[in-house]
Amino acid sequence: MNSDVHVDDVTWTDPTCPVARTLDLVGDRWTLLIIRDAMDNARSFTDFQQRTGVARNILTDRLRRLVDHGVLERETAASGRRQVYVLTDAGRDLFTVIVAMRQWGERHAFADDEAHSALVNESGHPLARLHPTDDHGHEVDVDTTTVLRSS
Repeated sequence: MNSDVHVDDVTWTDPTCPVARTLDLVGDRWTLLIIRDAMDNARSFTDFQQRTGVARNILTDRLRRLVDHGVLERETAASGRRQVYVLTDAGRDLFTVIVAMRQWGERHAFADDEAHSALVNESGHPLARLHPTDDHGHEVDVDTTTVLRSS
């Protein structure tokens, strides 16, 4: 287990499943939107509240949990007058998850002619569609993979 993750207050829904454990840590709507916004340079409590519209008490709880679980860390702002939140390496590792959710949403959550935001690279081009690959670089999917369960 990553030493950055503090598990004192977590009850795992399925202790051997990485998907269940990840959802226990970051799987609710507000948490994922906070992570999304942190990736889009939100830093302060006010930034997160204005971008998400989440109630202050819920935001306080989610930010605390993200800090406790090593996804965000608190730093003193350049002004020295307030705290800001920045992604840790573990938080930055969620980028692929956010991109996958975004790409799924682009394909399945909007009508063909419905406007939506776009994530582009530094050149202004859309990202290529994510595809899981095996150790030889061949695409894999639900029909070509198997979960090995722990004993």
